[in-house]
Amino acid sequence: MIIIDVKKLGGLDRALKKYKYKIAKTKIVDDLRKRQEFTKKSVKRRDEIKKATYIQKKRREELG
Repeated sequence: MIIIDVKKLGGLDRALKKYKYKIAKTKIVDDLRKRQEFTKKSVKRRDEIKKATYIQKKRREELG
């Protein structure tokens, strides 16, 4: 559970900013979005390979 003390931070705006940062850091929202629908293992693997080839292509372009 994420606890943020609004009084210590000096206002609601700063507290919301800190809350958003902590949520992003713990990746709670990303996990919830992934769980909304089921993806097969083969599809996950295909996406990983696709991402890896994209990264390799970008690195080759950087080296020129």
